[in-house]
Amino acid sequence: MIDGPYFVLAVLGVLGTGLAAGVFCAFSTFVMRGLAALPPAQGVAAMNAINTAAVRPAFMLVFLGTTVLSAVIAVVTLVVWPDEGAVELLLGSALYLFGSFGVTVAANVPRNTALLRLEPGSAEAAGRWPAYVREWTAWNHVRTGASAGASVAYVLALA
Repeated sequence: MIDGPYFVLAVLGVLGTGLAAGVFCAFSTFVMRGLAALPPAQGVAAMNAINTAAVRPAFMLVFLGTTVLSAVIAVVTLVVWPDEGAVELLLGSALYLFGSFGVTVAANVPRNTALLRLEPGSAEAAGRWPAYVREWTAWNHVRTGASAGASVAYVLALA
């Protein structure tokens, strides 16, 4: 079992990745379904409001803080290479850095930015809304699985 600073880092990793997985899971399982059930103008307006509200300290601390923490865990693990848990720590870090943060930057944020440019009541918004919901949710499933997988990997590092 790992101990000392690795124990603290891994516990924080479990907490951060688990919280992120929970947020993403909520969106994948019911928030996006609820938004998709709205008329397109309302769905677009609501999603834009959610995306704007998400960029607040509470969520950003969890999301970006866990990104920084995962990077720190990876670097420290590569430099020191502890006797136990190294593979699990690196796997957890990679899952979160690439599957959560990377997917957010490469897939979800660009879609959010494009949606924000649309007038919610326009024909263009109504036409793009179904594809947005489908694609955004698919990528969000990836973020959910990657964050949950990272949490499991960090837990395994503690075992």
